[in-house]
Amino acid sequence: MKKIYSVLLLISISSFSQEIALIKYNGGGDWYANPTSLPNLIKYCNATIDTKINPKPATVEPGSPTIFSYPFLHMTGHGNVIFNDAEVSNLKKYLSAGGFIHIDDNYGMDQYIRKEIKKIFPNNELIEIPSTHAIFQKPFSFPNGLPKIHEHDGKRPQAFGIFIENKLVLLYSYECDLGDGWEDPEVHNDPIPVREKALKMGANIINYIFNN
Repeated sequence: MKKIYSVLLLISISSFSQEIALIKYNGGGDWYANPTSLPNLIKYCNATIDTKINPKPATVEPGSPTIFSYPFLHMTGHGNVIFNDAEVSNLKKYLSAGGFIHIDDNYGMDQYIRKEIKKIFPNNELIEIPSTHAIFQKPFSFPNGLPKIHEHDGKRPQAFGIFIENKLVLLYSYECDLGDGWEDPEVHNDPIPVREKALKMGANIINYIFNN
């Protein structure tokens, strides 16, 4: 019986060799927004781009050493975000060591998150990522860059980034609502083509992380 259990455990570990996590931040913003988005993105990536990501994403706090266990951290919400000094230091070390954070403004986060990003990288500006960047090229082509998923203020979707030695380590998606497009269909009643765009763009992000 013990031998059978050990074999099953090994199968489980080998089946899901990659893990990603959601950031639980302070400040009062709803870090828990879009609860079905990451599980759906993982399912899509495992089915279409041959990843082997654990279907259940972890939840981590920005000051925890456990963030170094995950190559990809996702962050979303509508409101306030605050990183304290220890969290700023930890996030900077994580990103400088090869980690990656995707911050998805779920409408209302922008005025807060830009200040917190500046705390992490006071000498780096958020740069708009051109549509020619690799993250928009494969495995799915987005010749115009970040797709528009939900409309709010009539602004175009923009992808901003922080680069370390020419490598993208932080992606900030603005006026896009990418994570909304990953949610279960009945949450926003988005048409299938819109959800497909969102999931394909998400797959490009995951592909970039695991191949660069």
